Amino acid sequence: MSAPQSLAKAAMNRLAARLGSGLADAAATLAVLAQEAPTRVQQELSLFWEEVSMEAERIENDRSAAAAPARGGSADDPQERIDALRAKVAELSRRLDQVPAAAPEGPPRSPGQA
Repeated sequence: MSAPQSLAKAAMNRLAARLGSGLADAAATLAVLAQEAPTRVQQELSLFWEEVSMEAERIENDRSAAAAPARGGSADDPQERIDALRAKVAELSRRLDQVPAAAPEGPPRSPGQA
């Protein structure tokens, strides 16, 4: 084989190897995502419904607070409202800390890869 033919064949072989490696990486990434998807969806749905419940509670509390002055009652003390909001923020922060961190993007790397 002449030098230009060898060079062309070598270039084609390396391109095929790189493309094959890229496809293998993409397939590994998809496999990892497919394995994690059910757990991730369940976590997201659970968090969503907790947020819905908290929002419904907030709406009820706002409605009750708005109705109290109309009935002759006194409005909430601003400091009490601030304290309640701080407690809600602390609770949300605690819940977020309990959610496991998402796995890093991409397929797992072998020790020899950079």
